[in-house]
Amino acid sequence: EFIGYAVDGARRMQTLIQDLLAYARVDTRGRPLEPTDCEDVLESVLSNLKVAIEETHTVIEHERLPVVQGDVVQLTQVFQNLIGNAIKFHGKVPPRIQIGAKLENDEWVFHVKDNGIGIDPKNFSRIFVLFQRLHTRQEYPGTGMGLAICKKIIERHGGRIWAESKLGEGTAFFFTIPAK
Repeated sequence: EFIGYAVDGARRMQTLIQDLLAYARVDTRGRPLEPTDCEDVLESVLSNLKVAIEETHTVIEHERLPVVQGDVVQLTQVFQNLIGNAIKFHGKVPPRIQIGAKLENDEWVFHVKDNGIGIDPKNFSRIFVLFQRLHTRQEYPGTGMGLAICKKIIERHGGRIWAESKLGEGTAFFFTIPAK
């Protein structure tokens, strides 16, 4: 039993270290920003999340996504984290996720909207901060670093990220990338 606790702690520590390294490397290991087809990025992410999508009977609807100046690896991380969270934090009904983008004032405004458990608006200031978790590890796995990494990536791309939600009514994440 004690060995089990030690192994579990070691696994959590390894995951935490990997996430910290990912956060630290956003600026130092980022690739040059180049024309990136977000449709291809989304296709890759949906392939990566295929098992989770099938197990939870997730329905994903998406509009045609644009080509932006971006780091394909980092944009994949952003979409994978936002869509993965929408799947993870689903309510009693199967997840339904809507993804799209529209051009507004010289920037693309992307959205990832879900029908999940939602976020209390009083917690909006916490969700993009390192190590901030709104749920226990027993309720939902994770290190509390995913959205902080997304924020840092989007800022590296010259954009911003935010959420809109009501507890129990789903969440919509938005992020911008300058149109060039």
